[in-house]
Amino acid sequence: MTHVRGRIWRDGKPLDEFEFAAISDYLADEDTLVWCDIYDPDHEILTQLAEEIHLNAWAVEDALAESERTKAVVYRTHTFFTVYGVSMKSPPPQDVAESMLEVHRISGFVLPRGLITVRLSPHFDIDEVSRRFDELGGQEYGVGSLVHGLLDVVVDGHFDAVQALDDGIESLEDDLFSAHPLRNALQRKTFRLRKDLVALRRVVLPMREVVSAIQHRRMDAKTAVELDPVYADLYDHVLRVSEWTESLRDMVTTVFETNLSLQDARLNMVMKKLTGWAAIIAVPTAITGFYGQNVLYPGIDTVGGFVTSTVLIGVLVIGLYVMFKKRDWL
Repeated sequence: MTHVRGRIWRDGKPLDEFEFAAISDYLADEDTLVWCDIYDPDHEILTQLAEEIHLNAWAVEDALAESERTKAVVYRTHTFFTVYGVSMKSPPPQDVAESMLEVHRISGFVLPRGLITVRLSPHFDIDEVSRRFDELGGQEYGVGSLVHGLLDVVVDGHFDAVQALDDGIESLEDDLFSAHPLRNALQRKTFRLRKDLVALRRVVLPMREVVSAIQHRRMDAKTAVELDPVYADLYDHVLRVSEWTESLRDMVTTVFETNLSLQDARLNMVMKKLTGWAAIIAVPTAITGFYGQNVLYPGIDTVGGFVTSTVLIGVLVIGLYVMFKKRDWL
């Protein structure tokens, strides 16, 4: 079911009034700034709105499509963008193979005096977006501040997600070098972190193009100078998140390769121990086998022969054990 909410500023002051049917009138007033948020939009309602305020038909279809990539497209009268907010599941999933991330898509139409957001997920914190509008002073800086408030919330979510993945990789390193690591759980956890990191990078890396496109195509030219510093700061945050995901990808790869190397090292150690013990066991086997021949030899059927074979076994076994121990084979 379609849910609509919005806010109006007139002459720099917020108003309590908002009517979805009057959006075109709001946008036509030069002293009015409008934000309209549409959740789970009906195709017919959004199409009628697009015809009323002259939105591009292809952009409307992209706003309703299920699998759109992160992007920003500049049209003659407006700019359309699609971004993805990311949040961590709370509580964390018990299954180590289940993703920890929740991805929420938000599309937006940036108009000269308004911003229309379209959401397909109910879990994105749209109230925080509204609070960011007030913190930045959206009523003073026009539609550019509204877009910045939305993108700022999205990028902050990216920061939280990449921090959680960083913590997960650190715990993975602790498990890797623990005294008794659980191999199957460790591999499943590594695979989950790699999948989450790939999903996060898929929505984070294109954000640079989105922020850059919107920064250089804002409709409120009068306030461009005032908003340039905050957009530059936002772009810097996007770069930091992108670089952080790159470093985490290297860390996950290193953990995976280290896990394989440790497994090989442990296998080599096991093989050395098995070889050493096999050599030690071979000594008494060889001696008792020699004295088990069905022929006459010195010491047969005598106490001296038994003592000689026993001493010989003990000396050789102890000598091999000491030699292998010094070489760290046992």
